[in-house]
Amino acid sequence: MKNPFAPERPAPHTLRVLARLLSYPDAVLREHAADMARVLAAEGALSPARAGELGQLLLRLARRPALAVEAEFVELFDRGRSTSLHLFEHVHGDSRDRGPAMIDLVKTYEQAGLLLREDELPDHLSVLLEYASTQPPAQARALLAETAHILRAIFSALLGKGSSYASVLAAVLELAGERAEAVAVADDEPLDETWEEPAVFGGCSTAGQSRPAQPQPVRVVRSASSGAQP
Repeated sequence: MKNPFAPERPAPHTLRVLARLLSYPDAVLREHAADMARVLAAEGALSPARAGELGQLLLRLARRPALAVEAEFVELFDRGRSTSLHLFEHVHGDSRDRGPAMIDLVKTYEQAGLLLREDELPDHLSVLLEYASTQPPAQARALLAETAHILRAIFSALLGKGSSYASVLAAVLELAGERAEAVAVADDEPLDETWEEPAVFGGCSTAGQSRPAQPQPVRVVRSASSGAQP
């Protein structure tokens, strides 16, 4: 069932706040946490309950010791596949299909005038949210809705860990016109298995695409092994 609250009006500032919340919680983020909460309230793109949850998360990030906040973020998002914010990891895993998909996504961003830093990967959810913030409302919602099955899986994994970051994923789903509903997710693999050296990467190619060497449309599809439901 679609979320009846999701607004048709633009929500660029809200999308950017959500993107920032899903990036490393450095000193700049913590310093401007109160400003970010005010932006969410002023734009009014989220339900009052959801905005309140995010306000509490921002307050918590600002008040807790920096090392504790940073360690929690790394443990949560960098040490388990179920909560990974790299969307193609949920779709392609470590397969070679991920390379061409990354190239297509970079070209899509470049068409919109967005250039990634050297330390940014195009499939990170924070980057996708920044891109969505530059798009007209209908296109932004449609783009986020394409990722709904992945967002629900991450949301559910965060709920299972009792993390307040689940509210951020719930907000993204709300902006996509979707409900934040829990779904079954597989347990994370042991770290020694997750961090095994992957097979040698064979390079990227756009050969065989409908428009080789041209920007391709963004399409995020369900992984055959995913337990998430639309």
